[in-house]
Amino acid sequence: MLTSFSTALSALNANSTAIDVTGNNLANLNTSGFKTNVVSFHDLVTQSLGAGFGTTQVGFGVGTPVTLRQFTQGALQTTNGPLDVAIQGDGFFVVRNPQGLQEYTRGGNLQVDLSGLLTTATGERMQGWSTLNADGSLNTNAAIGDISVPTGTLKAPITTKNVSLDLNLNASATAGGTDGSFSTPIEIFDSLGESHILSFTFTKSTTPNEWSYSATIPAADTTSPPVPLTGTLTFDSNGMLTSPLATDPAPEVVITGLADGASDMTVNWNLFKGSTPRITQFDQTSATSALAQDGSSAANLIRVGIGDGGTILAQYSNGQQVVVGQLAVATIRNPQSLIAAGNSNFTLSARSALPAIGQPDSGGRGSVLGGSVESSTVDIAQQFTNLIIFQRAYSANARVITTVDQLSQETINLKQ
Repeated sequence: MLTSFSTALSALNANSTAIDVTGNNLANLNTSGFKTNVVSFHDLVTQSLGAGFGTTQVGFGVGTPVTLRQFTQGALQTTNGPLDVAIQGDGFFVVRNPQGLQEYTRGGNLQVDLSGLLTTATGERMQGWSTLNADGSLNTNAAIGDISVPTGTLKAPITTKNVSLDLNLNASATAGGTDGSFSTPIEIFDSLGESHILSFTFTKSTTPNEWSYSATIPAADTTSPPVPLTGTLTFDSNGMLTSPLATDPAPEVVITGLADGASDMTVNWNLFKGSTPRITQFDQTSATSALAQDGSSAANLIRVGIGDGGTILAQYSNGQQVVVGQLAVATIRNPQSLIAAGNSNFTLSARSALPAIGQPDSGGRGSVLGGSVESSTVDIAQQFTNLIIFQRAYSANARVITTVDQLSQETINLKQ
């Protein structure tokens, strides 16, 4: 009978812990990326009474509850915040706390600090890639590190080096007629970011399936009259370009003596996309379907945001968007072994598998969605139900102690 005191006391302690866990779940009902904790009870070793053959077994109560965190997918809430981000599927964002220790989180409310580093709302530095290759692409083969975001920077102009025109020249046009001449302009940029209009003019020749062309910029843009690029285009009976060939050097527009003092320019005119001609001659009105050039003017940074896939995009005043970073995602085979570190972050325990870090949506990692956050997985109805159950269990075991105390008093009174 006396063991009933310790048995009931263990139940009081266990249910008190369970109520603490439930209270913590309810407190984090609106915490982005929070994962619900559940309580797992287990009984203590049983003692056998009588002859010891197990015919009468009495337990010693309940042990300290084990808390298990449920890493289920939370609902994705669209916020339209440029730096809000969420993971759909397995994985964690990788962060470093102020002490330099690596932690993991599902929280996605991000911001940029005074140093231009991408951080969580509580100051942990987001980890990923922001080192660019020579061609401007991200080097995701390097080790992850802090993500530096450009802030208030002026993007230098890019000189135009290549242009392309996708167009059709009217096969039924007559030389010297109104439909025998077609012009199309394209804007290009010099080394100072000044724009110039490069005009292409196509004139139908008297020779069948042949057009002459000329490409030049306005005379006012140079200190001396510009020398236009001239030549001929020849098509076969199927309207496909046969001269120049794809293996021939691309025609070059050479621009010298720019009036604004910019460097001389050499602009390649790409007539082919691989081996496919960009210019055709069919019986349709001469028209341009697409223009492209690789230059840009100087531009100020307008905003930085995170797109789908975890790419960090910088948008400039000239309308150009540039990828300046990439968020890393880590998967851990047994996430239930992680230890909560506060601020919605987790650290590895001795039982945790090593994290596999890589790009989102690869190697079993979840996809990353921009402009969204993951809601808490706490079910308020379930938590209130648990709260009632634990409260009644506590009251029931408190009644056991009261009953055993009364029985003890009766036993003591037998001696009087």
